[in-house]
Formats: sequence, structure tokens, C-alpha cells
Amino acid sequence: MNIAITNQKGGVGKTTTAINLAAAMASKGHKTLLIDVDPQGNSSMSFLDPRALELSIYDALTRDDVGLPDIIRPATSQPNLFVVPAKINLANIESKLLGEIDRNYRLKDTLDPVKDEYEFVIIDTPPTLGVITVNALVAATHLLIPIQSSYFALEGTDDLLETVDKIKVRANPQLQILGALITLFDKRTKLSKDIHDQISGVFGDKLFETVISKSVRLEESPAYQESIFSFAPSSSGAFEYYKLSEEILSRV
Repeated sequence: MNIAITNQKGGVGKTTTAINLAAAMASKGHKTLLIDVDPQGNSSMSFLDPRALELSIYDALTRDDVGLPDIIRPATSQPNLFVVPAKINLANIESKLLGEIDRNYRLKDTLDPVKDEYEFVIIDTPPTLGVITVNALVAATHLLIPIQSSYFALEGTDDLLETVDKIKVRANPQLQILGALITLFDKRTKLSKDIHDQISGVFGDKLFETVISKSVRLEESPAYQESIFSFAPSSSGAFEYYKLSEEILSRV
């Protein structure tokens, strides 16, 4: 099962969700692959030392002599979790693949030889709807959409859903929306509750019951190269992401 975590808006908790969902699945004994296709490389840095990385996803997408087995690394602090790292050179992928007929299929083609080795593949995407995100949606079986609990929460959602519909027509007919996840939720405010109702009106039963609250611990954990489960196992963030993993397993 390949889950792309996508929203073209920044600051909605994509990387936080990718890191902790991957760690949750791995902690349950599921062999999990976390693919970082965000040039910022924050998912990679949460589990690997960036100074020790020679090759990255950029090399696998642009070179015939490099495949995913050449760049997959075990996560330092999480058994059953493996990482495909990204580096800043991934920002050049648009110009590198310009004019290539298979530009939207590179990630799928690169992933196909190893995908059956993993029960879950989690893909962390950049905050754009460019060629990298399209590659992730073509390679995915399911889409998880994190949506920040804020006034402009649904801004841009129409563009994302329209892109998904276009990809389902030809490039990836199997792509399904796994669900929308409300993040950075502040249960003390009336605004958050109103926004919850708005998002529920758009996504209906595709909205996860689990809500990810605002949490200092969730913000801190990547800086220590840990998921929330090893950094603050008794925190609300750990409880909520564990609950999310249970809800995903119940849906699939």
C-alpha cells in the first residue's frame, strides 16, 4: 500500500504526519518504507544523518545506474522502518526532466521493483503541485490530505482534487483518497470547531475521526532525529498518531 501525503499548501503538517505515521506502522511490526520527495529533506533528517548521504532520490529518478536499493537506508531509531532520502538537489528535477516523455512515471517505475518488499510505503511530498507531487500521486495507491485547522484551511483543495481526478483518468486509475486529516487543531477555540465542520462538509466520511492537536512535542521531535513515539511516547501527539494508524488499518 503506497500512501502519498499531499497538500500544496505549506505548513499543514505533511512531514510531521509522514514521519509519525511511518513510525507508527513500523512499530506495529509492518515493514515500512518512507520516501522523501521534498527537496527540504526534513523527513530524511528525522531518521538519518544527512552528512552521511551520498546518493538520494534525485539520483534514482535521473540516473539509469542508480535504483532504490542503492539509496534505501534503515532508520537510525526505528526498527522495521527504511528511508529513501532527499537532498536539496531535488529542487532541480523539473528542469532535469523537462521534455522527458516518462517524467510523471519516474517514481512509480523506480519504486515498482521493491514495492512488494514493504507492507506500507509512505511518500512525503513538497508543498506544490509540480512534477514531484504528480510523480508521487502516480506512484501511490492512496492519498492522505493533511489540512491545517485555520481560516484558509480549504484554500487550494479544489486544485488538488482536480489534479487527482486528472491523474485517475489515465496515469493512475487505482488512486483512492484514503482520507483528510485535520492537523494543528486547537480544541479551545470556536474557530477550530467551525473549520472542522467546514472540512467535514467537503470530505464527509473521508474525514478521519482522529484529529492532530497543536503540540510542542511534535514540533521538537524531528530536531532530535526521533519520531514522537521515541521522543515523547506519553504525549498527546503520540496517542493521536497511533490512533490515526489504527484508523488507517481499519480502512484498508
